[in-house]
Amino acid sequence: MHLSMTLSLPRQPTSVTCARQLLITLLGLAGAESDVRDHLAVVISEACANAVMHSDPDSTVDVAVVIEDDDCLIEIGNRGTSPDGLGFSAGLPDPLTVGGRGLPLIAALVDHAAFVAASPGHVLLRIRKHLAGTGHRADVPASDRVGPGTAS
Repeated sequence: MHLSMTLSLPRQPTSVTCARQLLITLLGLAGAESDVRDHLAVVISEACANAVMHSDPDSTVDVAVVIEDDDCLIEIGNRGTSPDGLGFSAGLPDPLTVGGRGLPLIAALVDHAAFVAASPGHVLLRIRKHLAGTGHRADVPASDRVGPGTAS
């Protein structure tokens, strides 16, 4: 099965809810397991919330989702600057720090997540998740996995 969706949403909090609800619907149509749908709902919420909070004021939040068989690719893009250049940190902040847990949470819930090079001034977060079960895919090399204590 092949399903895809692209959205260009305004930079406002309600866009997070819209992206999450549409992704859950698409995953339901694809027959994704409940725990995988729940994980990806959290992931897209965190990614879109970061885009809304950290993008340039006149930026849109661009979301692309492609489901091909048992794999899901999600891309969240906006105009702005990616954190730490193009790095993806999986470390947790100090427990008393406000914020900073979104990227580590995303890393813990997906098979692969990374900021990828895009046009200058554009941030693109690419996320991959296998839809069958909650474990990491055996055919995804360990170097491509993102999780607690790893970085991509």
